[in-house]
Amino acid sequence: MSLFTQRPAAAWLTAGISLWAVTACAQSYSFNEKGISRPVLEHYLDHAVTMTEFLAVDPYASDAPYPNKEDDIRLIRNTGAKFIGRAIYRWGGEAVLNNKDYLDNAKRLVEEVHKNDPDVIFQAALFEQISEQVNTIPVPAWAFRALGLVAENRHFRYADMLNTKGKLVDHWSKGNSVPDITRVETRLWFMFLAGTYMEVGCEALHLGQIALIGMEDPQLTEWAAFLEKIRAYAKTHTRRHWVLLDAHTPSGGMVANGKSLLDFNSFPLRIKSVPERPQEGILAVGFTDALYGRSKGGIAPSGWKAVSMPYLVELDNFGISNHPGVPDTTTIYPWGFDEISWFYQQPEQYRNNWLRYAHQWVADHDANGHLQMPVTRVVTLGRKQPRLKYRANTRSPQCPDGMNDEATIKAIWQAADARKK
Repeated sequence: MSLFTQRPAAAWLTAGISLWAVTACAQSYSFNEKGISRPVLEHYLDHAVTMTEFLAVDPYASDAPYPNKEDDIRLIRNTGAKFIGRAIYRWGGEAVLNNKDYLDNAKRLVEEVHKNDPDVIFQAALFEQISEQVNTIPVPAWAFRALGLVAENRHFRYADMLNTKGKLVDHWSKGNSVPDITRVETRLWFMFLAGTYMEVGCEALHLGQIALIGMEDPQLTEWAAFLEKIRAYAKTHTRRHWVLLDAHTPSGGMVANGKSLLDFNSFPLRIKSVPERPQEGILAVGFTDALYGRSKGGIAPSGWKAVSMPYLVELDNFGISNHPGVPDTTTIYPWGFDEISWFYQQPEQYRNNWLRYAHQWVADHDANGHLQMPVTRVVTLGRKQPRLKYRANTRSPQCPDGMNDEATIKAIWQAADARKK
């Protein structure tokens, strides 16, 4: 029997829950155009969730990517989530950005959540993928101006975002490539995405796999100059005149001349299979490219110094391996699946106890790390099977596919906040 299923749930939940209200009031979530302090940033990271496409209501789809939005709004309020990760993005299908209803619906959802809690931050993503559908989108004049370019009356040009040497062209599939940050058109596209998501109400941007996008920018010269323009645009186009930037950082960070270009780092949890205990997964310092103990230091964009930058770790999704069900301890696929797909397949009690374990393990092994709780995420169980959706929501008529992890997430945060009082 698993270590986690043996451990009584009550043992994880007793510490300080009654102090939740006092602790929550004592925490500050204030920042402005001068930046965000490390304590405030870490308050947000301590209450971060991955809530994939919460803001996406696709008018072209037969149903929403993740329905039951009203129950998601309830979950955010109930758990006290403060940082809503990956709330809107495109991975292909860029033509939907031409539809005003898509963006209006996203803005409406932001406003609904802010009625309950104006401190909540929504994160959009600028991912390492473009499709030929970008050719359908007109380039707005403001995007040219934000980059200091003369405005033109034209659409985006997919071909002009590609690496001129052919690197990572058609990397994902035919007509789906990694854009090259050294190309002006790529920077124009990312500025358009950033500004569009800021208009919706997003105050954070995840930059995806920066090493892929920066395939020709090893010194981070282009990235540094471009991110300065993103931050400048945010000063007049976000509520608090600041945008939080992060990215997947397998090298440990995005540091140039002693300065971190990112407000914080992000990476998958990197869960290790335990062959002698079927379906067991654990965390370990030094397993594959796990970030624990490796987050680089530097001067943060807000001006404070860090020996090691704070970071989020999450249950990532990246597809199924060629050996599903096999406990290969040398790969990033726990039991042959990506992290959220492995997690999805576990019994409810195991999932709940594993979240408690992972939250405490990260805190014990690297004080700079913060567990981003899973709430909604794509699940892949087989190459020929339809993609499923993990939902942490408490199961109810309002969210019939909820998996009952919501109460555990709330309790973990309550206990942790009480201990910090």
